[in-house]
Amino acid sequence: MSRNLNLEIKETAEELKNLLKKENNIQVKERLHALYLLKSGKVTTGEALAEWLVRDTSTIYRWLDKYKSAGLSGLINIYKPLGRCLSIPPDILEKLKDKLITEPKSFNTYRQIQLWLKENYNIEVDYHAVYRTVRYKLKFKFKTQRANDKKK
Repeated sequence: MSRNLNLEIKETAEELKNLLKKENNIQVKERLHALYLLKSGKVTTGEALAEWLVRDTSTIYRWLDKYKSAGLSGLINIYKPLGRCLSIPPDILEKLKDKLITEPKSFNTYRQIQLWLKENYNIEVDYHAVYRTVRYKLKFKFKTQRANDKKK
């Protein structure tokens, strides 16, 4: 037993279509598409909209409740968790970055960086955390010479 949605969408179908074309985020695009389908009259019930978008009806109704309470900006605002805090404080990370830039030969291994952090700042950091931070966050690679082939 489906009932029509009594949702007043403030934006025009044309505005929603233009927003839909410009959007790159898939989650936002899907929500805009739901509003567009309702505004254009292609779908009139929540169940039909859920079937069209291949989403659960509870998801559709949650989106529509968010639109009712916060408008379009609330609907397209996707929550992104911040993630874990860095195990190396930002001020010490900046000092490490400066040391790597000014004295690139001061460290040969990630283990040496790990020991430097322990000796100078009394911070115990896991080896893999040091590796990921230096390699991917600071974008630093150790320049090591490759071993020569014995046949040459």
